[in-house]
Amino acid sequence: MSLAELWAQILWPLCKLIGLVSVGLFVGNLVEAMHWTRFMARLANPLTRIGRMCEISAASFSMAFVSGITANTMLAEAYDQGKLSRRELILTNLFNSLPTYFLHLPSMIFITVPILKSAAVVYLGITVGAALLRTVLILFIGRILLTGIDRCHAMDLPAEEKLVARQVLEKTWKRFRRRIRKIVMITAPIYVGVHFMNKFGMFTAVEHFLAEHMSAMSWLHPKAVGIIVFQLAAEFSAGMAAAGALLDAGSMSVRDVVMALIVGNVLSSPMRAFRHQFPYYAGIFRPKLALELIICSQGFRVASLIFCGAVYYWVS
Repeated sequence: MSLAELWAQILWPLCKLIGLVSVGLFVGNLVEAMHWTRFMARLANPLTRIGRMCEISAASFSMAFVSGITANTMLAEAYDQGKLSRRELILTNLFNSLPTYFLHLPSMIFITVPILKSAAVVYLGITVGAALLRTVLILFIGRILLTGIDRCHAMDLPAEEKLVARQVLEKTWKRFRRRIRKIVMITAPIYVGVHFMNKFGMFTAVEHFLAEHMSAMSWLHPKAVGIIVFQLAAEFSAGMAAAGALLDAGSMSVRDVVMALIVGNVLSSPMRAFRHQFPYYAGIFRPKLALELIICSQGFRVASLIFCGAVYYWVS
């Protein structure tokens, strides 16, 4: 590998990743040092109270509409300080999938609507429905599993404490330096490892295996396989382009196209989530916990998509 390839394929993307994580970490620490988490928690408290979640969970949920990295950083800080249990950490991370989804929804709309037209409304409706379903289920599960309000740590600012800009920045910078070292030491080697796994074709081999062993999906339209293969072997937009071409040619109905996109989404997303999320998740959380969070979130997401897709399949 030449120096130019090393920079373009590993060092520059890694610098951008660590830069984004650093910004999220600094903002998260600053928000806590300024005691803004209390205000942010008020925005989501009416919703999180249903699931008996603590204020830090509500604050993280509100922040996730702006930055998923900062929201996760807030959760990691609270967990490391003993202010959040492992159970509530996992539930809150799952709960944050709704704002995370809406954070990326505008770009999905601009990609899908021009290509799929009316089919885009159905497809996006199913994915929105799956996100809302996950949110309702997490609130229901939280109401059952999370008990005892005494477990929650108050986020109120003591009356006698005054915020001084210099002290706030010093506190933020001190905590930032302590955590960024750990993040870089963990994120960098994992990112490099995932890069070479991808370069040597490990992810591609898994995707091709899935594409070649789809006999169990005989209920799909025969031409749907092409859409799914493009989603597995290429990117999300490639599957959309294939679906749009087949739809415009009249080769497939809206229902067949939507089902193909959902199946492709279910098969391709978990692998891509691990590839893109694990390096920075492992820097924010402990690697074992990061893997557990990704498995839980992707498993829950896939299950909700399958359910909503099945409902659409039988109703339409």
